[in-house]
Amino acid sequence: MEFREFKGKTVDEAITEALIALETTSDKVEYEVVEEGSGGLFGMFSKPAVVRVRKKQGLSDKLYDFIKEVLEKMDFAAEPKIEIDEEERVISIDLEGEDTGDLIGKRGQTLDSLQYLISILANKDSEDYYKVKLDTKNYRERRQKTLENLAKNVAAKVKKSRHKVVLEPMNPYERRIIHSYLQGDKYVTTKSEGEEPNRKVVVYYKR
Repeated sequence: MEFREFKGKTVDEAITEALIALETTSDKVEYEVVEEGSGGLFGMFSKPAVVRVRKKQGLSDKLYDFIKEVLEKMDFAAEPKIEIDEEERVISIDLEGEDTGDLIGKRGQTLDSLQYLISILANKDSEDYYKVKLDTKNYRERRQKTLENLAKNVAAKVKKSRHKVVLEPMNPYERRIIHSYLQGDKYVTTKSEGEEPNRKVVVYYKR
């Protein structure tokens, strides 16, 4: 929020005017004094006190402004819907808009990059770590189902051939989905191999 200018006979009165106009309390604003104000001689030539006031930005406000600025520079018209679970320390953000599908990128790389930047901002001044979940058009859930189907089919192939299968490179989030889905399988085991960003999941037959 931009600073707004308010006047009063004294600085306190000017701040009170600001709090009424902004519909908030003194602990939720920041201000700077432009003019202290003066009574003048015999009440003549008096000058009002002038202050510049704005509401303090909460975490949700900071994230919203940052995301909107990034999206505008990327030429995307999208609206961030932000939910912060302080107990679980999770920030869930959904980008709503007509063309947000293009924000996903190949295998979610663009979405993951934006999520990484948001995570840096969210945890910049935080003592406890926030986990950021960025999504649009329900991509995360759709991608999870796709990866689980892939894991199921690959496991069936490995069981039949008894030869390992190397999957395409994936980010840590997607690799965890494969590992988790096949964790309880009696006949196959999984392992991540290689270096980022080309780290892959390998599915082995249990001998």
